[in-house]
Amino acid sequence: MARERAWDPDVAAPPWFVRSLADPGEPFTVDVHGAAIRALAWGARGAPTVVLVHGGAAHAQWWAPLAPLLAEQHRVVALDMTGHGDSDRRDVYSVTAWADEVLAVAAAGGGSGRPFVVGHSMGGFVTIATAALHGDALEGAVVIDAPVRRPDPETMEGVSGGMFRAPKVYSDLEEGMRHFHLVPPQPCVNGWLVAHIARHSLHAVDGGVTWKFDPGVFTRREGPNQPSDYGPLLARAACRVAVINGADSTIVSDDTRAYMAELLADSPAAMAGVPFVEVPEAQHHVLLDQPLALVTALRAVLAAWHPVGTPPVEVVVRDR
Repeated sequence: MARERAWDPDVAAPPWFVRSLADPGEPFTVDVHGAAIRALAWGARGAPTVVLVHGGAAHAQWWAPLAPLLAEQHRVVALDMTGHGDSDRRDVYSVTAWADEVLAVAAAGGGSGRPFVVGHSMGGFVTIATAALHGDALEGAVVIDAPVRRPDPETMEGVSGGMFRAPKVYSDLEEGMRHFHLVPPQPCVNGWLVAHIARHSLHAVDGGVTWKFDPGVFTRREGPNQPSDYGPLLARAACRVAVINGADSTIVSDDTRAYMAELLADSPAAMAGVPFVEVPEAQHHVLLDQPLALVTALRAVLAAWHPVGTPPVEVVVRDR
């Protein structure tokens, strides 16, 4: 029996959403390690760069309704990481290669200065890796509901690939959208927003439509894979860091937040202070549950880090 859909596609979209989608962004493509990376950009060329990084099995269109709201003072770029959306696939995936893709679209996106990188879920882990490996190239990193957990040898963390079997082919777009579900499962009252990302999650193939993402992003991975693997990288974050969670997230516990705070307390990022922000009435998919509250939180972080008219702040990496 099919699962009951946890979102209503017939609820009318609010005016801000309609206005945002009227600005579809400027498409561009960059080559990274032999793969074509598709991306979109909003805002004035030459403005400070913000890169938005999607989660696992997602794509840039998750960010498209929010990007114009962040583009008043920034050049905002959202990419499809390899194995996702309209970008190429790879034989093997790694968080380090995804970090390289983030930096490449930042450089090619038409903005200025060192980029701010904002990542949700798996994109948050990519953001952590980018901050650890290339922190001197970033203005700051915002990690949204990406749970870096304490290592526990007695607990086997689930392998995400088990939730993503070989994608089915549906007869048409409407049938495919009826089968779209959020992972991890949760209800979402903003059905108009979920319908938008569901529509852009499918593409035409022989016999109908199927999901765009490559299941290999979960099964053909090198390097850090589980949430507990990212502790050493978070502790090495060499730029300013902010952490945003859904207050009702089922995957980021109080202990997880405390552990991330412990890791960051002795990191180079601690020199600039590390804000932890909880978004009320939001679960894991913060940008779907409370999109305007998330935009407000991001605007506040960006304004605090780089007030208008001030030069960038250097974060000096300490010997440890």
